Amino acid sequence: MKLPHPIPYQGSKRNLADQILRFYPDNFDRLIEPFAGSAAMTIASAYYFKADKFVINDINEPLTELWDIIINSPKSIIKSYHDIWHGQHGNEEEYYYEIRDKFNETKKPEYLLFLLAKCVKAAVRYNAQGGFNQSPDKRRLGRNPQMMRDDILRVSQLLKGKIKIQSVDYSAILDSATTDDLIYMDPPYQGTGLNGGFNYAGNIEYDNFVVSLFDLNNRNIPYILSFDGRTGNKTFGSPLPDNLNLTKIEINAGRSSQATLLNRKEITFEAIYLSPSLIEKIDLQKVNRTQIYQTELFANHG
Repeated sequence: MKLPHPIPYQGSKRNLADQILRFYPDNFDRLIEPFAGSAAMTIASAYYFKADKFVINDINEPLTELWDIIINSPKSIIKSYHDIWHGQHGNEEEYYYEIRDKFNETKKPEYLLFLLAKCVKAAVRYNAQGGFNQSPDKRRLGRNPQMMRDDILRVSQLLKGKIKIQSVDYSAILDSATTDDLIYMDPPYQGTGLNGGFNYAGNIEYDNFVVSLFDLNNRNIPYILSFDGRTGNKTFGSPLPDNLNLTKIEINAGRSSQATLLNRKEITFEAIYLSPSLIEKIDLQKVNRTQIYQTELFANHG
């Protein structure tokens, strides 16, 4: 069964989640996503019993309000989506723009869900004034209400009572982390999906973010960072300082859609970076597993 994902989102890590999960430590207190977006890693972690406490944060407040309703009041958002979706028939394009105007005026999360399900390539765009300005995908009606209902209910079952939802600056979330937590970060301003994700208010500055990473290292906080990638010989994103001592892992993300359009067989690789404290935990796990295996082997031949 596929992982439930009620929020379509360009650049979501849902298709790479199983590969990223391999680098989790065996035991930790909470999974924290400071740049939640579609919360793909939180959903995957709950689905595969990797954690039972979660914190998601996003500076986009209507998005976090939407997550709160999906998780804690699923029936209300299911009904709202059903009613909004069915209102478009016979007038799809004009109706989309009407909903977009309503969202920009009210910031109501039910309007946001419809826009996310209907906009071009699930690629969210905001203008300089903070207004949602992505166009509709004219070839489709958006996610079917029955499919949306199923995913919303499944996510609610996975996360209700286990999650804290916030909408603050990412630095405040990082400051709250402890050595018993695991942080997964997928900042919106890096990686192969440079045009994906929300335009964050105030723009996250590279230098400030790097300082935050040094602080996490100094506090021995384990984290995984999705940060850059490459397609063929083309690299995306600014390099991270070597003295962060991060371990880089490249994950095969499949054939590039852009390359496919241009008739080129190029594979996209997305990079994740593992913090020094996470590497220590993972290496310790390997040592412990080896010792257990050797002990069992010795016992069997004793």
